[in-house]
Amino acid sequence: MIKRIGLQIGGALLTLVLASVLSFVILRMLPGDPARLIVGPLASDAAVEAMRVQLGVEQPIFQQYASYIGGFLTGQWGFSYSNGADVATVISMRLPATLELAIFAFVFAVAGALVVATLATYLRSWAAGLSKTLALVGLGTPPFWLALVLILVFAVNAGVLPGPEGRLSRWLAPPPFVTGLYTIDALLAGDLVVLSDALAHLVLPAIALGAVPWAFLVRLLTANQLDVMSASFVVVVRSKGKSRWSAHTRHVVHNALLPTITSGGVILATLITSSVLIEQTFDWPGIGRVLVEGIQRQDFGIVQVFILLSAFIYVGANLVTDFILELVDPRLRVQRQGA
Repeated sequence: MIKRIGLQIGGALLTLVLASVLSFVILRMLPGDPARLIVGPLASDAAVEAMRVQLGVEQPIFQQYASYIGGFLTGQWGFSYSNGADVATVISMRLPATLELAIFAFVFAVAGALVVATLATYLRSWAAGLSKTLALVGLGTPPFWLALVLILVFAVNAGVLPGPEGRLSRWLAPPPFVTGLYTIDALLAGDLVVLSDALAHLVLPAIALGAVPWAFLVRLLTANQLDVMSASFVVVVRSKGKSRWSAHTRHVVHNALLPTITSGGVILATLITSSVLIEQTFDWPGIGRVLVEGIQRQDFGIVQVFILLSAFIYVGANLVTDFILELVDPRLRVQRQGA
C-alpha cells in the first residue's frame, strides 16, 4: 500500500512539474514583448528596458523558472499588469464565480445523465434509441453555439430566463461575502430574492457548459447499466421477489455508478478549467475572462498561475476520486491490499 501511495504521489508531482515547464516555455515562445505591451507603443527604449528588468524577463530562462516556481510555492504569485492587482487577489476574486458555474454544470450533467440513462435502460426500446440520439447530438454540439441558441430561445424570445447579464440582475446587490458563491452566501444570509435570481442566472450557462459531459455520461451510464443487467446476481435479486424497478434502481444503478466515479472527478476538473467560452458568452465574471485578457496581453503572471492551478485541480481530482472509489468499492480495496 505504501508503494502504491508513493507511486501516486510521484506521478502527481511529475505531472505538475511537466505542466509548469511546458506553460513556462510556451508562453515565452509567443511573439511580442510583454514589457512593450505594458509601457505602451510610445514609450522609450529605456522605459521598456526598465520594465523588462522589473518583470525579470532579461534573466536566463532557468533563473526565471526557478523564481517562478519559488514564488508559486511561497504564495508570491506576482503582479498582473493587465488587471492592476496581485495575481492571488485577482484569482481569489474571480475563481468563486467559475467554481459556482462548474459545480452547477456538474450537478446538471450527473443528475441529468443518471435520470436519462436509468429510464433508457429500464424502458428499453424507444427510450434507449432516444437517449442515444440525444447523447450523440450533445457530444457533437459546440458549447458556445448551444449557449447562443439557449440565449436566443429562452432569454430573447421566451423571456423566461436571464441572458448574458453575469451572476445577478443589475438592480440586485451581491450577498455578504462568505464563500464567494452567490447561491450559498444568499442562502446563509436568508435572502431568497438574491438566491432565486442567482439560480435563474445559472440555468442557461450551466446547461451550456454541462451539455457535453452530460452526453458523455449518458452513454457511459447506459453502457454500464446494460452490462450490470446481464449479471447473474440481478437474476438472483429478481428471484427473491423484488420488483423489476426496485432491482434496477437499487442494484443495477448502484453498481453501474462505480465505474463512473473516476470519470466524474475528471469531468469536474475539466468544467472548472475550461469554462472560458461560456463565461465570455454569458458575461460571467469568472477566471475565464481574466485568462483571455492575460493571453492577449502576454500577462505571464496570471496565465502561468492559472495553468499550474489547473494542473493541481486535475491531479487533486484524480487522487480524490481514487480514494472515493476505494471506499465505496470493497472489491478494489481487497484487490489493492492483496497486491
